[in-house]
Amino acid sequence: MYYWRKERQKYKKASNFILWGCCTILLFCSWGFFAHKKINHYAVFTLPKELAAFYKPHLSYITEHAVDPDKRRTVVLGESERHYIDLDRYGANPFPESPSWTKAMEQYSEDSLRQNGILPWQIQRSYRQLVRAFAEKDAPAILKLSADLGHYIADAHVPLHTTSNYNGKQTDQEGIHAFWESRLPEMFALRYNFVVGKARYIDDTQKEAWNIIKNTYTLVDSVLQIEKRLSGQYKQNQKYRYEKRNQQLVRAYSTAYSKAYHDALSGMVEQQMRAAIFSVGSYWYSAWVDAGQPQLTGLPIGTEIVDSIPQFSDEKKPGREEWQ
Repeated sequence: MYYWRKERQKYKKASNFILWGCCTILLFCSWGFFAHKKINHYAVFTLPKELAAFYKPHLSYITEHAVDPDKRRTVVLGESERHYIDLDRYGANPFPESPSWTKAMEQYSEDSLRQNGILPWQIQRSYRQLVRAFAEKDAPAILKLSADLGHYIADAHVPLHTTSNYNGKQTDQEGIHAFWESRLPEMFALRYNFVVGKARYIDDTQKEAWNIIKNTYTLVDSVLQIEKRLSGQYKQNQKYRYEKRNQQLVRAYSTAYSKAYHDALSGMVEQQMRAAIFSVGSYWYSAWVDAGQPQLTGLPIGTEIVDSIPQFSDEKKPGREEWQ
């Protein structure tokens, strides 16, 4: 869910704001709803049997609610900044010490950190919340926080979530964000192998979040340069086609161009989805272990937790305007 308007408009009526947000969600989302759901779904199958016994009966919930954070981005103040971090804003060797939020605040203002995205710190925050939910044997909270944490970890595996050039605007490649993380998985995921083995225990989840993001950041140049080079080999009428989505005729990348880009990436999209599945499962497993491996069999689910209450403001929210 990103660039779809060049100018931010202030919506004075909450009803208009919600309508606008819902329309945006239908058009765009991080990793794409399809990929986020696949990642959370297959992460359940990385878990040891003791933990899988709790998750598998709720597989549908974990899968369908993988996209809740994206749905909140247009209506919850501060949600947008949780999905990315612009590492290129911090120099050639950003955050070598993998700092906690408190340590980062000693070097940068809170406003600048939030403006440039807080994804690694959000992963750690959600992880701690999940540990607490496990310790308290709060089944609805475990499910909701697992779905949310899975979303943020998956976002950390998307190269264009780690750069200020997140939609190619700086390199005349606008539209590449949805191309890489939505269209390619939707078209080619049937070829992917999502069996990634068993989840592992993560000794330092804060450091792990940074390791994931820094590794993902190394892929940014390839994502952009490969598409740039390929684009020069195709005429516009070969590169794009028109198709119907949500009862609207929209311009999309052609099948031939999508295949050429996907092939040129040499398995990168599948690699990142597989890595995300393994990481999500490992974070869930680690949270359970850190909570003391509580017995979860027979926990009452009761009423599922209601999502965050939408907040509305005429003030400019931190984060990317195109994601609000």
